Amino acid sequence: MSNFISKIVQQVQSVYEKAENFIEEERRFPISQEFLNATLKRYVTDNVSFIKDLHADLHDDWLRLYATIDIAGLYTVLSVDLKLLQMLMNKDQQLIVFEQISQTQVLEAKFEKLWLKWAFYSAIFVYHKILKRDPLGPILQKYDIVEVKDELLHLSLNRWLGKSAAIIDTLNKVNINHATVAEEQLYVYGNVNIAALFNKLEQNTEKTVTSPIENDEIVSE
Repeated sequence: MSNFISKIVQQVQSVYEKAENFIEEERRFPISQEFLNATLKRYVTDNVSFIKDLHADLHDDWLRLYATIDIAGLYTVLSVDLKLLQMLMNKDQQLIVFEQISQTQVLEAKFEKLWLKWAFYSAIFVYHKILKRDPLGPILQKYDIVEVKDELLHLSLNRWLGKSAAIIDTLNKVNINHATVAEEQLYVYGNVNIAALFNKLEQNTEKTVTSPIENDEIVSE
């Protein structure tokens, strides 16, 4: 059976050799809200000591991000509404760009000292009422979480995902070009590296591999 599958793999590989590895049609891959939040925990929360929780509620064309932060005597739970503008992921770059479409909401706040409370709410007042800006971007940039460009939040995941051989191996097979947000679902669109996929299949012909991301449909250009 192994030789039979290997033969099929060789034939399919030869068909796609002229396509320069990546097929032209974009394919859509659905990612559930549950799986997205598990990924945020594994690759962000578990790697940033002062972020105790980070999860998102996905809605049609926007998302609400919740963050629990514990730093320098301040414990707070925040929420903010974001619009996903860009998602680019390949073996060299993993970038997500957001537009902030609401002010940051303070859902809960606890302070070790009274002056921290005054400083916290004073800073929010200055940003919202005087500067007419939201403090979220500057704060995240200060702690090297995002980079703010033209009032957009650029989140580079290279520092975390780049350490995972499994992630880079996956991104060698699928290049993600963009994504859309739907109710409790994230749809990513990308091109599939057929040669890399079948090389992996050939190496694992007698193994059963279950992926949390399954191909949904081909999107014609």
